[in-house]
Amino acid sequence: MTPEESLALIATQAERTRREIGPNPAVLLGIWGLVWLFGFGLIYVSAPPTALMPLWVAAVLTVVGFAGAMTYSAIYGIRSSRGVHGPSRLVGAMYGWSWMIAFGGLTVVNTALIRLGIDADLVPLLWSGTALMLTGLMYLAGGMLWQSKLQYGLGVWIIACGAASVLAGGPYNFLVLSVAGGGGFLVASLVFLVRAR
Repeated sequence: MTPEESLALIATQAERTRREIGPNPAVLLGIWGLVWLFGFGLIYVSAPPTALMPLWVAAVLTVVGFAGAMTYSAIYGIRSSRGVHGPSRLVGAMYGWSWMIAFGGLTVVNTALIRLGIDADLVPLLWSGTALMLTGLMYLAGGMLWQSKLQYGLGVWIIACGAASVLAGGPYNFLVLSVAGGGGFLVASLVFLVRAR
């Protein structure tokens, strides 16, 4: 074999091994896609003028869905880091903690703005816009860390959805989050699923 053929064989085997033993985020992204699709969709249909169900019921179901997705994400992160040592483990741990640190800070800032008297009609736009910007930035960072164009592209999409949701205004921001945001996660999930085969 020529040196080029040897390098190509090594790259092919490394990619095959990564796919066989590495975690596949298809399920994780699929869960988040469904939570966004149904959670934000329920809030949209519960808001006036449709008001197909009490808003508090939709809010409770959405919170339960998000709590379940966050729990699964934590378990996924712990399982995918098993057996990983050295710099990769440190990068993964720092990235995982960055989510909690960033959203903790975001919660403090948004809560303070609400207490300072931001208009009540703007509160849903504030939360959806800032949370999606932060989520998109975290996906951009993950895409850079792991050199994943798909993860980076998902980050770009989520940022675009965040901006579009604020521009749409309430309650249509929840429709944007449901269809475009949840749909983006589901498309990414399908791409990862197809790549794994």
